[in-house]
Amino acid sequence: MLRRFITFALAAAWLVSSAGFAPTSARATVQSDPQKTDKKDEKKDETPQTPVAPPKTSKEPTAEQVAELVIYVYGSRERIEQIQRNSIERGRVTRSLDEGRTEEVTYERRQVRGGTSEKDKIRLDQKTPTMEYSLLYTDGRVWGIINGTPFTPRQETVAPFLANTQRGLNALLRYKEDGSTLAYVGKEKQKNIEMWVLDVFDKEKRRTRFYISTQKWRILWLEYEETPSAGAKPVQFKRTFHDYRYAQGQLVAYRSVFYVDGKQAEETNVLNVTFGTKMDDSIFKTADATAATTSEP
Repeated sequence: MLRRFITFALAAAWLVSSAGFAPTSARATVQSDPQKTDKKDEKKDETPQTPVAPPKTSKEPTAEQVAELVIYVYGSRERIEQIQRNSIERGRVTRSLDEGRTEEVTYERRQVRGGTSEKDKIRLDQKTPTMEYSLLYTDGRVWGIINGTPFTPRQETVAPFLANTQRGLNALLRYKEDGSTLAYVGKEKQKNIEMWVLDVFDKEKRRTRFYISTQKWRILWLEYEETPSAGAKPVQFKRTFHDYRYAQGQLVAYRSVFYVDGKQAEETNVLNVTFGTKMDDSIFKTADATAATTSEP
């Protein structure tokens, strides 16, 4: 643990100093999240102490310096690639429905990382009060299984499923592997929290904007927009991240909240996450996949 902290501190000091900064202390100051974070969540945060944000200076960091520092904080590129090669995440999603109603969904997400996000294999098993079904991403396409029968999901089902990868944390954490480009927007301050603002443009030129704490170098939230059809008004999406904790040396946000046009649509709570678990490749495919029907539950 001591050697990991020393290595972390040296790497962080190098990245920060290369942008014209100089750390002033080896202890972190506690800051509240721009979105309200429960005190019980703060107690669960077992992240090691890091240097405080450097004093203000006229020289700004580059987009790559910010991105690489964030990647290091989340586990470092090499360790993320090694430890997260196989992962199983289980949790609960609370979805907002019409007329103020909510729906509770339990899920299990299994993933095998490829060299790029496009080469990942993902299986998301979901259980709602009325049904159980799975969504899978393999070979660049999405399909589903219900009661052992494959089906082709509608676009409104596919879009949020893919957004977790294409417009989630990995859009930044895997920017280099995925061939994305970066743009440093500047600094912002909200509710006494100073943040770096970074844009990530994927190979399709889709932009995802990240808001990163200059104190703890964690992603606080991300924003993006999509236009559902030609001439339609763009839809604004936002996902906030809370209750950060380490799991097997990897920084994980155990709670996230998803907003659509400013209204809360989902809240996800991770119950547990395990890395390095062996998985049979058969769970990501079925012999009947090519004969999937167009119906969806």
